[in-house]
Amino acid sequence: MRVPVAIIGSGNIGTDLMFKVKRLSDALEVAALVGIDPHSDGLARAKRLGITTTADGVQGLVALPEFSDVRLVFDATSATAHHRNDEVLREHGRTVVDLTPAAIGPYVVPPVNLDEHLDAPNVNMVTCGGQATTPIVAAVSAVAPVAYAEIVASIASRSAGPGTRANIDEFTQTTARALEVVGGAERGKAVIILNPAEPPVKMRDTVFCLIEQTAVDEAALSASVENMVTRVQTYVPGYRLKQDVQFDRVSHPFVPGLGRAFTGTKVSVFLEVTGAGHYLPDYAGNLDIMTSAALRTAERLLTQKAEVFR
Repeated sequence: MRVPVAIIGSGNIGTDLMFKVKRLSDALEVAALVGIDPHSDGLARAKRLGITTTADGVQGLVALPEFSDVRLVFDATSATAHHRNDEVLREHGRTVVDLTPAAIGPYVVPPVNLDEHLDAPNVNMVTCGGQATTPIVAAVSAVAPVAYAEIVASIASRSAGPGTRANIDEFTQTTARALEVVGGAERGKAVIILNPAEPPVKMRDTVFCLIEQTAVDEAALSASVENMVTRVQTYVPGYRLKQDVQFDRVSHPFVPGLGRAFTGTKVSVFLEVTGAGHYLPDYAGNLDIMTSAALRTAERLLTQKAEVFR
């Protein structure tokens, strides 16, 4: 029997997630899609699919008859809105998968640390850049200590909706912190670029890791990264390495992000993320990786909390 879930946010992310749950999940079903714009495309599509909708936000959700059966809620709104949504949902004892950069709950990147947080009432999916790059930093950290990790996420301007644009500061802060907390880097930095090119470009992510060793096991590091890419591909098929992992011996008198001198090895990893095209164009890999990670997380939470969801 599929478990009823609700999605708050009828924009690009919430609507794509609705289609993913409907098409890909044998464990979940969407009981309600929630928005604040009664004329949004997401709510219109949900209605055509026979899914209950409300344009009255989280309060509209808890007023629905279907809410009594809902045990897990995805929040695909904004960092600001999530604080209020989480407060309401906690009062009703619902588990929350947060797709905003609010980071009220612990950061979760499925192939790295999901099993550590299966009992959390609220888990945070970091950001699109965090979902794409944190696994790589973790893969490098598994072989050698990473003194500093810096990522650059480049996405098509068209795939950055109002929520993404309103949360740029939260994006960089949350992603950088996840590189440290989940990825294992001593220090982290994140940069996002909204590329206005036409036709729109696919999501590209560049990961730089500094290791304070001039002699590193390049084969082991490459294998660790490639293994992690394979693991991410189990739920994001369009995730791939653009080229082989690169290694450079470097020495700098002062690295701003690290705050001190550095001598050692720079590991560079170049990624591309192509969306599955369930609702959004394939260039919107940044949104696809978020919804895919959220779905994987919710299904794993369901397995762990089966006795609660019955």
